[in-house]
Amino acid sequence: MIRHTVMFTLNHEPGSKAEREFLEAALALTKIETVKRFERLRQTSPKCDHHFGFSMEFDSQADYETYNNHPEHTKFVNERWVPEVAAFQEIDYENYE
Repeated sequence: MIRHTVMFTLNHEPGSKAEREFLEAALALTKIETVKRFERLRQTSPKCDHHFGFSMEFDSQADYETYNNHPEHTKFVNERWVPEVAAFQEIDYENYE
């Protein structure tokens, strides 16, 4: 299992319509058949400068690659992520065994 996470800060004003629209648009990623347990998260720790996070799981590396290359993902990245995200940190995990 792979857990893909990303913490990010938007270019939009906190609480703005544009912020809400971005977070709603991210739900398009749930249409990708290999995405499991998709979550939109608000960051609450004062130790982190980012405001939001996405978390999702994949059964395998192949499923993760399917997501990365899926047209719905590349569309979201090009049309929403690139112009609207000010900064981010991406972290992917596998179970430690």
